[in-house]
Amino acid sequence: MKIYDISQEVFSCRVYPGDPAPERTILCSTDNGGSCNLTAFSMCAHNGTHVDAPFHFIEGGKAVDAVPLDTFVGPAYVAEREGILSGSDAADIYEKAMAQDPEAAKRILIKGDAVVSAEAAKYYASRGLLLLGNESQTVGPEDAPMEVHLILLEAGVVLLEGIRLSEVPEGAYFLNAAPLDLAGADGSPCRAWLIEDRKN
Repeated sequence: MKIYDISQEVFSCRVYPGDPAPERTILCSTDNGGSCNLTAFSMCAHNGTHVDAPFHFIEGGKAVDAVPLDTFVGPAYVAEREGILSGSDAADIYEKAMAQDPEAAKRILIKGDAVVSAEAAKYYASRGLLLLGNESQTVGPEDAPMEVHLILLEAGVVLLEGIRLSEVPEGAYFLNAAPLDLAGADGSPCRAWLIEDRKN
């Protein structure tokens, strides 16, 4: 069984412009005569590898703890693209995922330096995706992410942002990107990983 860790390390992770970066505080250290090593930390819910719940942009939308866990855990499809995904790019990826495993087509992960256009977001929203992920810190263009987020989150498509897929070939996998159980939160960091689909 091959497992791909697709998460960023938290303290060195990428941060969306303007968001606070993770900070570590050493509360106790055996190097300084303490009885144990004890760390506290603070971070934005959208630092590094994280999920966006509908509440991130939608008043009254589901918070991260209200999204069913099986949204984040299950078959997924990795597709490699660069640049801004068009509607035809989105359709091509979805059709390839459906041909390989219809269940994997419910969770699509975009490998490469790519963001999703509004046209692509509308296509994915119309197909009833559970989750859409990419390597950028935002699924939409960094200078104007709101439209893409609204299209997807209003349709109930949860976002998985800041993943790392450089070592992962295209194809179907089993994804676990379960968020922390943060009551009422708009998003959450997660330790995301993929298991190779032995059927391929």
